[in-house]
Amino acid sequence: MREEYDIKNLNPRKNPYTSRLKKQITINIDSSTVDFFKDLSEETGIPYQTLINLYLRECVQNNKQPKISWS
Repeated sequence: MREEYDIKNLNPRKNPYTSRLKKQITINIDSSTVDFFKDLSEETGIPYQTLINLYLRECVQNNKQPKISWS
């Protein structure tokens, strides 16, 4: 292993996976909803944030629209 490396000759490239990276956001979710996913997380061994992301991704892929009512 060299003590020093000359990085002047490196050819930097853009990361091809940046479009696939997750985006960190802040979101307000009902306690009961979080508890549901945390319980499911304990059963499956999958982190609850990952489960929420998987569910939301499935909704997007299936073009599932939320049921909205103002009652």
